Amino acid sequence: MAKTLLRSGCLDDFLSLGENGQTVFDSALQIRETLRLRKQQAVVDSLAIPQPNDEGDRVDWYAPFEGSVVSWAAASDEQRKKALRYLDNCQANVASLIQRCQQAEKTSIQLFGSLLANTMQFPGSQHIYLVDGKPVITFWGFVALNSSARPDPLDCLRMTEEHEPVIEFLPEPPTAAVVVLSEPDEPLYSVAALTPAVPQIDEPLVSVPEPEVTRETPIAKKPKRWLLPVAAAIIACIAAPLSYYLVSAPHAEPLAQKPAEVKPQTIAPAVIQAEPVAHVSTLPVAQAAVVEPPAPEPEAAAVATTPAAEIPKGALVLPADSLKIGSTKFLNGNWRVAINVKDSITGKPPTLRYQIANNKGNVRLVHGDNIVCKAEVFSGLMQSGTLMIKTRGNARCSDGSRYPLPEISCKPGENDVAQCSGRYEEDTVVPVTFKKVGD
Repeated sequence: MAKTLLRSGCLDDFLSLGENGQTVFDSALQIRETLRLRKQQAVVDSLAIPQPNDEGDRVDWYAPFEGSVVSWAAASDEQRKKALRYLDNCQANVASLIQRCQQAEKTSIQLFGSLLANTMQFPGSQHIYLVDGKPVITFWGFVALNSSARPDPLDCLRMTEEHEPVIEFLPEPPTAAVVVLSEPDEPLYSVAALTPAVPQIDEPLVSVPEPEVTRETPIAKKPKRWLLPVAAAIIACIAAPLSYYLVSAPHAEPLAQKPAEVKPQTIAPAVIQAEPVAHVSTLPVAQAAVVEPPAPEPEAAAVATTPAAEIPKGALVLPADSLKIGSTKFLNGNWRVAINVKDSITGKPPTLRYQIANNKGNVRLVHGDNIVCKAEVFSGLMQSGTLMIKTRGNARCSDGSRYPLPEISCKPGENDVAQCSGRYEEDTVVPVTFKKVGD
């Protein structure tokens, strides 16, 4: 008997896994009992006990045994490692049992093995609880919406198994000793460095007599002053004949001369002789009469001949103004929706009743032997102006089954009348027709 409530939630918030139209959740109690009979008590203890409410849209998950409850996030690293080893052993036992079921001859045992393959799936680590130190899985057989089954169901637990990195603060490096120079460093390259420096010898404190050094004084050479008069005489000899030649030479006439004046000549134009051309007049001899063009017919008569297309009564219209501002008030009300799909039992297309207000509502349909199915719906406008109407999963029917519903998309057509189509999970697209039956 269940003792402790672990978690509650809405079934429409998750995606139920299954095989051949049968979900794991619908056979949850049978799966736990079969595992117990096959002596897989460790696996049974790791699966919480589900208990749906009367409406069938919510479910409570209870612990299979008593004990203190700790969530996975609040558990210590040592508790998580121990629980993960426990679940790894359970998963290995389940894999071995699946292999034996698939090799069986009975179809029912093979179906059980297919359902068992999705038993260890769950939405996330927040759905794992430690009861008396042992892991218990809630919402097993489910995954998050818009997700698929993980190859390893325990991957989300292994990611959180790693320890957080430890941040160590390194000691500050010792400050380098400041070296103070008594004199600034000399530059690597300077003009002064090119000239050899004369070492400066400090005088010793004790005076020592130095020997006298006699330095030989170089004998200064006398400048050769006699060369100046000779050079002046040579220059005078060269300059005298040259100046005489320049003075006595006759001057040349200037190059620029005044051009002779050219008188303009008058050119007589050529005489053009007109050649006679034989011309035969094609004009009528009598005086032509002016004929007035026919008056154009008024355009109103042409417009009146094309009748305007009528909008069907109760049809869904997507006003252009509403699409521009993103308003869906035109969708509020009760609608009868016809889908061009034949029911497998009655052979007739099902009729759905949508009741929508402010982008939220519900859908109701009756099929087969007066079986009523219901589901929640929501709508919205995309940036392209397409109206989308979706449901939260399949419709839940009065006989406990699920009825698939399409995802409806509508675009404005002629006179803004909606052209709608429905898409099923198998990418099957069928035409859909809306007709308003009430506000």
